[in-house]
Amino acid sequence: MSRTSAKPLPIPTFFDGKRAAEYAYRPDASVVADAAATWRAQHGVRPSAADETRLHLLLIDVQKDFCFPEGSLYVAGRSGTAAVDDSRRIAELIYRNASALTEITTTMDTHLAYQIFFPSFWLDKTDAPLTPHRVVTSDQIASGEVRPNPGIAKWLCGGNYTWLCKQVLHYTKELERAGKYQLYLWPPHCLLGSDGHALAGVIQEARLFHAYLRTAQSNVEVKGGNPLTENYSVLRPEVLSRFDGAALAQRNTQFVATLLAADAVIIAGQAASHCVKSTIDDLLGEIAAHDPALAKKVYLVTDCMSSVTVPDGKGGFAVDFTAQADAALQKFADAGMNLVRSTDPIASWPGIRL
Repeated sequence: MSRTSAKPLPIPTFFDGKRAAEYAYRPDASVVADAAATWRAQHGVRPSAADETRLHLLLIDVQKDFCFPEGSLYVAGRSGTAAVDDSRRIAELIYRNASALTEITTTMDTHLAYQIFFPSFWLDKTDAPLTPHRVVTSDQIASGEVRPNPGIAKWLCGGNYTWLCKQVLHYTKELERAGKYQLYLWPPHCLLGSDGHALAGVIQEARLFHAYLRTAQSNVEVKGGNPLTENYSVLRPEVLSRFDGAALAQRNTQFVATLLAADAVIIAGQAASHCVKSTIDDLLGEIAAHDPALAKKVYLVTDCMSSVTVPDGKGGFAVDFTAQADAALQKFADAGMNLVRSTDPIASWPGIRL
């Protein structure tokens, strides 16, 4: 790709950054396509297939349930407006660098009503449902303090409730053994078919504009549909095995190969403390297995991701994962990945040659 064709572009006049805060905003794909055609002609933008340097932007879970206060799992950060501000900056990053970005993939957290990380999956010893924002441990399961809801066994495992109890005990032990997470119960979010599952409007608008401008497909990676495992990372579920030795799930080997084949992988999205962190962690593991030097081609856009916080109603936080996210970013930087900001031109990022 020549530097001329990859020069920063002006932000299209149809873009309104204030819409990053509008839950109901829904772009018109036909209007976006027409605007992209005009922009392509005015600025001499070539199809992405002509790129010699292939830049892959990976946007993680930029969905309404995470990106708006109206969402069921809003990533407010410490500022209270974190994900809203991130969405605006992500859109601006795409518009300014549309002629340099070869492809954009958006992951979509995709869930059903009963999954192992939802309260609906569990009962306490009095048969009362559990509440969100709590941990379930293997000790609690082994002691009978919590148990899977027997009502789900019929459709989940052919009515074999003993099998289900053994599996959830194995699952939590595997999580604890790995040391990354304990099983954390989240409020229902990104339920397939719900408004909250959709991409934030300004993100959808920007990714479609890029697709039409560059004649590039608007790729999506769906994750999170297995009811018996968490899938924070798009590259693999948290636990791959069943207690009986059979496979529970598998790595997303095809998408791993896609990312490793890019000249640069740029990562942003929600939440820095969970799905973003897990995806980068797994990508780092794949890089270590292939060639640790590949870490230098990964760029983490630090002002386009935020951490999960849960206000305590007293001006503080009952839960705040910011410190964990900051520590993870430092770990990734120490491994050779690049910490960058969206407001700096991509051509100025270390190691980028356009």
